[in-house]
Amino acid sequence: MSRKNLILLVVYVGFTLGISSWLGQRAYQWLPIPAAQEAQPVGDLFSFLVSLGSVVFFGVAGALAYSIIFHRFSVQNPQGAPIRGNARLEIFWTVVPIILVAWIAWYSYVIYQRMNVLGPLPVVEVPPLLGEKAIAADAPGELTMAQASNINPERIGVEVKQWLWTFTYANAGVTSHELHLPLDRRVTLNMTSKDVLHGFYVPNFRIKQDIVPNREIEFSFTPNRLGEYKLHDSQFSGTYFAVMTAPVVVQSLPDYQAWLESQKSIAPKDLPNPALDEFKKNPATPLNSGWPTVAPRTRQ
Repeated sequence: MSRKNLILLVVYVGFTLGISSWLGQRAYQWLPIPAAQEAQPVGDLFSFLVSLGSVVFFGVAGALAYSIIFHRFSVQNPQGAPIRGNARLEIFWTVVPIILVAWIAWYSYVIYQRMNVLGPLPVVEVPPLLGEKAIAADAPGELTMAQASNINPERIGVEVKQWLWTFTYANAGVTSHELHLPLDRRVTLNMTSKDVLHGFYVPNFRIKQDIVPNREIEFSFTPNRLGEYKLHDSQFSGTYFAVMTAPVVVQSLPDYQAWLESQKSIAPKDLPNPALDEFKKNPATPLNSGWPTVAPRTRQ
């Protein structure tokens, strides 16, 4: 390799690493503001994938640009070199993707283990992330208050159907179409679907869970930011699912308990339901797709 090419390579590698690191840090801003403990590890994983993907993108783009600029067609030499194989390039192009995929798999597993710590596990140990201290609890007696709340989480029933979310707080005898959650307390949702496949997804929590008909599915997380958010149905299992939403309110524990107390003596309040409103509208042109469908359940 000539000195000019070596200098060009070193400069471009430095540029690629710098811009990839910068994009990885910017990636956090592309996501909604995190509002759950589980959101930070997911954000870390997303940032890592953006950085790694940027390295691959700029590496390939740089190689293409170099070939186009310095090895383009010329009248003096219209025929390309008769290359029949390049063992070093083939080994490089095989080994590097294997290393990258293994790195992604390892980092994803570490994030998965780290999220398990946030769940209802009283005795756990997780590999540290990039210099972080390992998280461990040797005995139940050493658990912090936050960890203790993981053992006895707040349980809320979730029933979903076209096109309505219903939340049941069994311990308080409250039913609502709004999801209210206590701050910094583990929450476990017992979710069921009455018709088709649905998906529980709050963008600010950065986690989602499919809800399968005829099955009860548990889903746990810990809200850690006060505010109002929006629950979306992540599955497009039918018409108007894109606008099938519900309010999510994260409150301090006293406010949460006060809200439960205020709802005991009143019926669930009907909320604006754009999906149901769209369904009730008569289309200008009747549609008949010819595909079988599941009729929505009537409200009881």
